Amino acid sequence: MTRDVLLVVHTGRQYNLGTAEKVAGRLIGAGMRVRVLAEEAPQLSPACYSVVVAPGPLAAEGTELVLVLGGDGTLLRAAELARMAGVPVFGVNLGRVGFLAGADFDALDEAVDAVVEGRYHVDERMTIDVTARLGNQVLATTWALNEASVEKSSRERILDVVVEVDGHPVSTFGCDGVLCSTPTGSTAYAFSAGGPVVWPQVEALLVVPSNAHALFARPLVLARDSVLALEVDHNGHDAVLCCDGQRHFDLPAGARVEVLASENPLRLVRLHDTSFTDRLVRKFELPVQGWRGPVSE
Repeated sequence: MTRDVLLVVHTGRQYNLGTAEKVAGRLIGAGMRVRVLAEEAPQLSPACYSVVVAPGPLAAEGTELVLVLGGDGTLLRAAELARMAGVPVFGVNLGRVGFLAGADFDALDEAVDAVVEGRYHVDERMTIDVTARLGNQVLATTWALNEASVEKSSRERILDVVVEVDGHPVSTFGCDGVLCSTPTGSTAYAFSAGGPVVWPQVEALLVVPSNAHALFARPLVLARDSVLALEVDHNGHDAVLCCDGQRHFDLPAGARVEVLASENPLRLVRLHDTSFTDRLVRKFELPVQGWRGPVSE
């Protein structure tokens, strides 16, 4: 039986194109069939793929995994295809931080070997379901791995938002936006907005106001089964809903966005069974000099 892999590449960098050809050549040489997306195929060498597929729910259907060459943005783009098909996504970081990637560039050869041999670890990461409404009208139904943000649509304006948890109002404030993040997203946009770092094993929802004009504008950590709602003031300005920086929806004044933990996780591949703590220290280059570890008995 032919083994299929969907290869997703950040084609905007010339160096990545050569890397993609090298990786695809090794996979095809091992008897695997490599799919690429129709939007990326024109930038890639014909040696990079066995078949071209349209982006959508069938792109990764029947594959073993989605292999990503790029940074976190490329992985988030590929994650939607992987989640639709229920297959793991394996990112090899060719960008900067690459917190979601399962391997860095210096381990590229090892990562390809792991794919060929089926030798890798798979984590399930919590995702969120997001619904936007205006009265009884559904404006959008979507999801996110990192975060869903409700943000002002014009730079010169302030967004007035009411935060609600489990049907109870918590606070109203003017702000640039409000983020609802997963633990996975706690090291991304929510981190930049001042939110806490949450270990992936902690299943929780994070609420992080961005530049809020209020005394009570601290990040909140909610239970997994909480229902978070953000209401845009009906007398205020329009807003924008953005999920993972990939999916954007206009929100008129008076819109309501509901966020809850999804029953459909995303499966992320890691090359090694390393701890999140070690990844955090390495990716953020945290100072750990002087650490001596536990004293042995």
